[in-house]
Amino acid sequence: MKIALFGATGHVGRAILDEALARGDEVTAIVRDPARLDTTDPRIAVATGDIAHPESWLDAVRGCDVLVVSISARRDGSNDAVPALAATVLDYLPKAGVRRLVWVGGAASLETSPGVRVIDDPHFPEAWKAEAQGQIKALEVFRHGKSEVEWTYMSPAALLEDGPRTGKYRVGSDQLLVDADGKSRISVADYAVALLDRVEKNDARRQRITVAY
Repeated sequence: MKIALFGATGHVGRAILDEALARGDEVTAIVRDPARLDTTDPRIAVATGDIAHPESWLDAVRGCDVLVVSISARRDGSNDAVPALAATVLDYLPKAGVRRLVWVGGAASLETSPGVRVIDDPHFPEAWKAEAQGQIKALEVFRHGKSEVEWTYMSPAALLEDGPRTGKYRVGSDQLLVDADGKSRISVADYAVALLDRVEKNDARRQRITVAY
């Protein structure tokens, strides 16, 4: 499998990169600053590019089976940057001949009860809201877009944390998944497992899904 990846220097992106390499995949990591990606693995091709400027990455993704995007607008606090980037990818990815996209989404839009989302909880941290709203808007971009891209928007559990790779998880749709103790959680490593399982099985196309223990 040939995978193009935005966000390989981030926490979740690095886990996706490591899991892909463990499976024997070839990865083209597209980064703004190649110096931040410390690797000598010959299966990783490092390309300099900015997701906001398609001309900088279109050639790099040509020939890949899928594009995986794991990005955040946390640094600028903008809730408009992420949906704008989602629209850009949907518009330009077909120009590179790539029709499969997996987007690392957020959990805030998942429902905890009919019509009530995670972000609607009065205890939802204020500091997280701008980023959460951005991902909520990005999901709407995917759902209402007319692109030929076969996308998957993948929401994690409410708590995405460091932990062991077990290879075990459950898959849901628009409702927050909780365990027997009422907790919604998954390790970053197992989120990466679930994401790459979707790539290999080529399922959940044009869907939002969520994964949790």
